[in-house]
Amino acid sequence: MAGNRVDLTKFNIDAPRWDQSTFVGRLKTLLHITDPRTVVLSNARLDKAKDLVDRCRAGTLPPGTTEEQLLYAKKLYDSAFHPDSGERMNLIGRMSFQVPGGMAITGFMLQFYRTVPAVVFWQWVNQSFNALVNYTNRNAASPISAKQIGVAYLTATSTALATAVGLNLYTKIAAVKGITQVVISRVTMAAPGMIILPIIMEKLEKYPFMQRIKFLHAPLQVTLVGCFLIFMVPAACSLFPQRCCMPTSKLDPELRDSIATKYGDKVKYVYFNKGL
Repeated sequence: MAGNRVDLTKFNIDAPRWDQSTFVGRLKTLLHITDPRTVVLSNARLDKAKDLVDRCRAGTLPPGTTEEQLLYAKKLYDSAFHPDSGERMNLIGRMSFQVPGGMAITGFMLQFYRTVPAVVFWQWVNQSFNALVNYTNRNAASPISAKQIGVAYLTATSTALATAVGLNLYTKIAAVKGITQVVISRVTMAAPGMIILPIIMEKLEKYPFMQRIKFLHAPLQVTLVGCFLIFMVPAACSLFPQRCCMPTSKLDPELRDSIATKYGDKVKYVYFNKGL
């Protein structure tokens, strides 16, 4: 680098800033990707960031572009554009929307749980949200039909962990490994807010000052959920690398045979995006 200006011979826009083989490195990366502040930016601002990333890849950066500008553009790009397709993801399905979205839904679930219809409705909303996030952050290297999307959605909204079952019926390359890791991450992400928070609220509600401010209980719960999610979203997503490696011997037979036909026995491992 010469000052703050970028030397394209030394700067790789697609290289991770931190070591992705370590939890801490993945956590730093996910703190950028899941930053909820990025959800308030306009599509025009996000497209501008994508354009700068694309120009860096093509070696046609505007004169005077600094490293700081490129790193911020890459942060916005990673938070809003799919790593496989490069398309801008829908707002609600982005991982950066997990904190505000999760705050709202978890707050409603904790507040409205006294009747069966309320529980069913908010569980449906929660699983619809999860299904949209799963679809938005899926491995997009292979196309998925409307029927497959429908089956995955129906199974996801039927039961919290049925997403893995539904998707496993219709996916091949490393599906079991990728989906299992995603499910573990999502459970870890939600567990503190759904398990620890009710215990905290039960203890607090016994105090006289809490009895006097019952109208603030719901806002307080939502705020506490947000505090949990701000850390738990990137931490849970960092449990496993987003880019996974698997021996070709463990692939679906059809895919394994197609690789062997094209490359012989030269390919020992494949790498894929497991999704977030």
